[in-house]
Amino acid sequence: MKIGNFSKGAKVAAVAVAMAVSGTFAHAADTSLTGSGASFPFPLYSAWFKDFGQKTGIEVNYQAKGSGGGIEDFTNRVVDFAASDAAMNDEEMAKIDGGVVLLPMTAGEVVLAYNLDGVSELKLPRDVYPKIFLGEITKWNDEAIAAANEGVELPDENITVVVRSDSSGTNFNFTNHLAAISEEFNSTVGGGKTVPWPKASNFVAAPGNQGITATVKQTPGAIGYIEYGYAQQTNTPYAMLENQAGNFVKAGPEAGSAALASAELDANNVAFITDPKGEQAYPIATFTWMLFYKDGQDADTVAALKEMVNYGLTTGQTMADKLGYIPLPENIIEINKKALEEIGG
Repeated sequence: MKIGNFSKGAKVAAVAVAMAVSGTFAHAADTSLTGSGASFPFPLYSAWFKDFGQKTGIEVNYQAKGSGGGIEDFTNRVVDFAASDAAMNDEEMAKIDGGVVLLPMTAGEVVLAYNLDGVSELKLPRDVYPKIFLGEITKWNDEAIAAANEGVELPDENITVVVRSDSSGTNFNFTNHLAAISEEFNSTVGGGKTVPWPKASNFVAAPGNQGITATVKQTPGAIGYIEYGYAQQTNTPYAMLENQAGNFVKAGPEAGSAALASAELDANNVAFITDPKGEQAYPIATFTWMLFYKDGQDADTVAALKEMVNYGLTTGQTMADKLGYIPLPENIIEINKKALEEIGG
């Protein structure tokens, strides 16, 4: 899925105008921006970019091709900005002449969506769902699943495990969580944007959060990992997961905020919470980042990018909750506003 035409048209110089969105930046009215990357925040970003374009005349064309693809485009300088749920590591940042600015723009939860006729509520213990993604638990009525779901009629049905086929930040966050809670998963599959999933007949792959959502909904007995907002918007059931404190928690704004409460950003504005503490913390939550160049862009592009980010940190945050994302804490917004000054040198 994508917004508009991804090919970048010529940027037209125009008279700079001022806009106040809790901060003022000048922009060239006919400037267009291109970006690519994470599908995880796509529903929210698409809403942002549509409203932002209507308010400012700045068109933002964003292609949700996965975090790995976005980082590749960013490294090759074929976009004005990129987005990734895995941020960028030191090696990736070293490839960008002049430096990179990473800004966590929103946050969300990864849920285990499933397709089981007649099962409206499903609990998955933390020693069970890693085994599903290791290919060790292959039946829905397995005794380990049944024990946590007393009174639920689980079918004698094979589990189809749906995983990402592309290089993905959602994959990065989900697999690093599994690696944090399961030594076996850590030693055999591990965490990363791409991982060596078991070569089992019940595993199928699909691209993007959109692809996994569609595959799960179309496949009886399927389970897959997607961003909470996709599950909400498509009415796809998702499991309650057991957290570190031993409580079964369903994804949602409060559980997500509880998971992020202990996050501390490093010098690059990055923090990963692979197994959050807290009685009511949902176990798989993450920030997702936009990536910007510190230099090398013309003044109109820099002004438009800053205006876009400022919109996302203010008006954009008010859209997060209803679309299934976690509004940023105030301290993270203030860190972003300060880091915003580094874009364009």
